[in-house]
Amino acid sequence: MAEAGDRLAVVAAGGTGGHLFPAQALASALTARGWRVVLATDARAHGLSDNFPAERRIALSAATARPGDPLGMARAGLAILQGVAQARRALAELQPAVVVGFGGYPSLPALLAAISRRTRTVIHEQNAVMGRANRLLAPHVSAIACAFPILLKAPASVALRAQAVGNPVRPEIRALFGRGYAPPAPRGEIRLLVTGGSQGARLLSERVPDAVARLPQDLRSRLKVVQQARAETLERARDAYAAAGVAAETAPFFTDMAVRLEAAHLVVGRAGASTVSELAVAGRPSILVPLGIALDDDQGQNARVLEGAGAAEIMPERSLTAEALAEALERLLASPDRLDGMAAAAAGTARPDAAERLADLVEETAGAPGS
Repeated sequence: MAEAGDRLAVVAAGGTGGHLFPAQALASALTARGWRVVLATDARAHGLSDNFPAERRIALSAATARPGDPLGMARAGLAILQGVAQARRALAELQPAVVVGFGGYPSLPALLAAISRRTRTVIHEQNAVMGRANRLLAPHVSAIACAFPILLKAPASVALRAQAVGNPVRPEIRALFGRGYAPPAPRGEIRLLVTGGSQGARLLSERVPDAVARLPQDLRSRLKVVQQARAETLERARDAYAAAGVAAETAPFFTDMAVRLEAAHLVVGRAGASTVSELAVAGRPSILVPLGIALDDDQGQNARVLEGAGAAEIMPERSLTAEALAEALERLLASPDRLDGMAAAAAGTARPDAAERLADLVEETAGAPGS
């Protein structure tokens, strides 16, 4: 049995990078302050949480409820109820001072269990649009944090309570802040980084190699691509780059993303909250392709934060043809001054101390030991 203590925090985050990476950043900040951390998550976290600084991991039953699918919603509800029962038993053993949730349906069991036990709770919303799970929890938690100054889809009473702390990024990404940006040198190497979330986006896996193949020879000869691609599209992407005579490295996941990001002259990727925040902290220009099927257009709203600052260009999925992307790539890669200005604008939106600010709120909510 784990030792109970007032300096124990349970961090609840679903098994995607968008939720786990900010949770990992907070956990690192808390452990540096002497806290013990336990991670409550779902089965999808396997492989993504290897470096998570937690003394223990609790696997809770959970599932995503999709509107319009009554049978699926019923199954998800049962899974979440099972997860709540599991979480209540774990919390009774651990007696944490606070439970912190990072949204998504996998965070619901731990937060619902904590609320039912009157344990102090904090939720953090990474996106510019408050997610459905956090909207459900927000009226009942002790404190609310958010990444951006805007918090769409939140009830007025919730928005008034929310504290904009920024989006915590992993320590290795945080270390990139302030290192500056050097645009491509005339006739020098041009480094393009293509991301697609923690699993790689199929659309980008297919469109980007085709777009690169359409670039003028003088740009292609200077180009070095690092692309995160879905496993089933790796061979196609590699063949396309090889046929275009472009040096490329492709993989489903990169464990050294900070190194890749620091080296990049331009990033093409989705607009998840973690991606947008990491681009800002690293100060890197980008072309962003928000996920088109999102019910609340959360990625579109995230991307507009950088676009509004002059740090990114947005390409909606519906207009993401190889021809259109090639035109955008050629225009930006041929303009080092434009890239330099976008990089500076990105850095100007960064909140590199987000993990510390969120840790402050967690400690304030937990109260003094024994209180």
